[in-house]
Amino acid sequence: MTDTPSEVPDPEVPDTEAAPEPDPLREGVVERLRAELGDAVLATHIAPGDDVWVRVSLASWRETAAVAKHNLGCTYFDFLSAIDWLPSPFGRDMDSQEDLVVHGADPKPTGEIEWGVTGGTTRFQVFARVESPTEGYGITFKVDVDDDAPTIDTWIPVYVGADWHEREAFEMYGITFVGHPNLKNLYLPGAFEGNPLRKDFPLLARRVKPWPGIVDVEQMPGEPALEPPADEAEAVVAAEEAAE
Repeated sequence: MTDTPSEVPDPEVPDTEAAPEPDPLREGVVERLRAELGDAVLATHIAPGDDVWVRVSLASWRETAAVAKHNLGCTYFDFLSAIDWLPSPFGRDMDSQEDLVVHGADPKPTGEIEWGVTGGTTRFQVFARVESPTEGYGITFKVDVDDDAPTIDTWIPVYVGADWHEREAFEMYGITFVGHPNLKNLYLPGAFEGNPLRKDFPLLARRVKPWPGIVDVEQMPGEPALEPPADEAEAVVAAEEAAE
């Protein structure tokens, strides 16, 4: 009886996982950020020759802006916004789940939250991008904010251009920017309730005009026309009559 030989990698077969392309410029940026912010830098990701993403702690958000501008030369403020990573409870199957929820039906169960590069721990994140005009690189910063009471320091004392960006994030996601001098709606009436870019915000406009994907389906040549189910057809007729 002979021993079964262990598997030995074939030296002629190339390794399919190539080493990451070096990017001394952006690697140096990450090193400088870690030196300035220490443990406040939670995760980083470098796309060689393109961009660098850095997730920082909530407590260091204002300090991060100051370090980027004054120590790393990122004097150009590009944008600030937010994101809701919650999978939509309404799905994307064109069946007007928003209408069903209005009538008391249970929303579809949501899946697990999956974050982008540098990960995350909360449903809501604020992210901002700044650039160095002289060095030719940009940094996209990300930070987790509390799901139940999303609150974060304003960047206005460092980047005055963050003003309207923060107002939009406040209006659309319900995120409060502490220290903002004029935190009020940009687009919606002041008495508007809810935050339209949250994934669990129902699109009530579909009560007036149902989602066209329900019935407006163009058939392939030669195929018989499809009729919508009776309950959906009745809903469409009722909504159209209500809108007249």
